[in-house]
Amino acid sequence: MSAEQQVDLVVIGLGPGGEHLATEAARAGMQVVGVDERLVGGECPYYGCIPSKMMIRAANSLAEAHRVGTLAGSATTSPDFSVVARRIRQEATDDWDDTVAVQRLEKAGVVFVRGHGRLAGDGVVEVGGTRYVASVGVVLNTGTAPAAPPVDGLADTPFWTNREAVRATEAPGSMVVLGGGAIGAELAQAFSRFGTRVSLVEAAPRILALEEPEASAVVAKAFAGEGIQVLAGAKVGRVDHADGRFSLTLTDGDGTDLELGADRLLVAAGRRPNLADVGLDTVGLDLTARSVEVDERMRAGERLWAIGDITGKGAFTHMSMYQAGIALRDLTGADGPWASYHAVPRVTYTDPEVGAVGMTEQQARDAGVDVRTGSTALGTSSRGWIHGPGGEGVIKIVEDRAAGHLVGATSVGPTGGEVLSMLATAVHAKVPTAVLREQVLAYPTFHRAVSSALEDLGSR
Repeated sequence: MSAEQQVDLVVIGLGPGGEHLATEAARAGMQVVGVDERLVGGECPYYGCIPSKMMIRAANSLAEAHRVGTLAGSATTSPDFSVVARRIRQEATDDWDDTVAVQRLEKAGVVFVRGHGRLAGDGVVEVGGTRYVASVGVVLNTGTAPAAPPVDGLADTPFWTNREAVRATEAPGSMVVLGGGAIGAELAQAFSRFGTRVSLVEAAPRILALEEPEASAVVAKAFAGEGIQVLAGAKVGRVDHADGRFSLTLTDGDGTDLELGADRLLVAAGRRPNLADVGLDTVGLDLTARSVEVDERMRAGERLWAIGDITGKGAFTHMSMYQAGIALRDLTGADGPWASYHAVPRVTYTDPEVGAVGMTEQQARDAGVDVRTGSTALGTSSRGWIHGPGGEGVIKIVEDRAAGHLVGATSVGPTGGEVLSMLATAVHAKVPTAVLREQVLAYPTFHRAVSSALEDLGSR
């Protein structure tokens, strides 16, 4: 018979949002049990945001060195991937050991349990041989895992996902990347800048297919200039691995049959929710669902909350943290504000960076918005011209013409994610477009190009 313990709150999954919520709930006086079978902190610090951005930072420094010839004389580089690999292992992940994170959690008063947590009814969680009965409830934050497309032969090969890529100790000689979304594009460029010959294969008609077409075009042009082969609209028929080499048969967007060979294959073709065995059926939820439906307070059922990737509101660390704050307020009886998703920001850390917030033009039109758009090429701005090589980009804004405020915006450029902040504020607060036009923006800055996009908007 299972041992039974009475507690206030159980948090299943201690990624960024779950760890934050468990910590703050314990500090608020709750008796909290935090459960995770993987690393405390989740995907972001060990396999995602942090190590990948370390790779990108290192790769971008090489790219900047290559631009010296145009800007400041001459420079030579000798790429050595082991330097950033060592930094990831020692500084970011403690060699993929979460001891420090566990200690931080326990110091805050959380009881940590390593294992697979499973719902067993309203407010009840089973882990191993122990049954926890939570008087306040349970928070699900089980996250996602890399998914692999159903390609013949793929499952029988030693392909990489982002998890293996960030643990690499050297840059391979050649690589095929399956998937031209944010993860695939970022890692393709990072490895290419360390000398890897890269082919990027995307099933959609363009890479970064969820972003504005103008953003995709800027990044695709940058990739072509760096020697990255981009095959969009491609269908992979089969993958094989023999004698240390991968071979892929595919049909490109023009219908031409191709065969690619590479030392490594990186699969970045989406993620799957970790919902297969968490006991959703025991609380009346759909076992086959790809996400957990939540209300504005993150409630998913009786004494049940869900946050993070599994809610389907955006697989971003900042979304998990945002939702954790909302759930915490509800759990502790505090007031709102409650969840709103009209101004969710996102950044793809390619060079140039792609920052976006709210709806794309097409999404706005599909939602029935009376759309007006404005755009400007960043390279034609004073700062873009000063910056020179690497200064390419675009600012695009999407206005609800009837409402007179922005519902979406995209900022592509060397600091695309940073320029995005002012646009995110405008979308979130529904700042009237007329007020945005009145701003005095510092010269010469990249964000000053927003004024040019506003002028273009006014001409339509």
